[in-house]
Amino acid sequence: MAKILIGVGVVLIAIGVIWLIFPNAFSWIGNLPGDIKHTSGNTRVYFPIVTMIVISIVASILLNIFNR
Repeated sequence: MAKILIGVGVVLIAIGVIWLIFPNAFSWIGNLPGDIKHTSGNTRVYFPIVTMIVISIVASILLNIFNR
């Protein structure tokens, strides 16, 4: 369990450093075709459906690779 937590921490630190150096590196998140955005007056509704599917697939592949 401790190794998993350390691994997650290292990954989060790496993402933070990349985001700090390259602010537009993750600009595609939430802007994929299929993400639903609706604006009406002062109300904004956002459903990142395709983004969550892509993140889920990538996470599943990585977890399967590291668990073997």
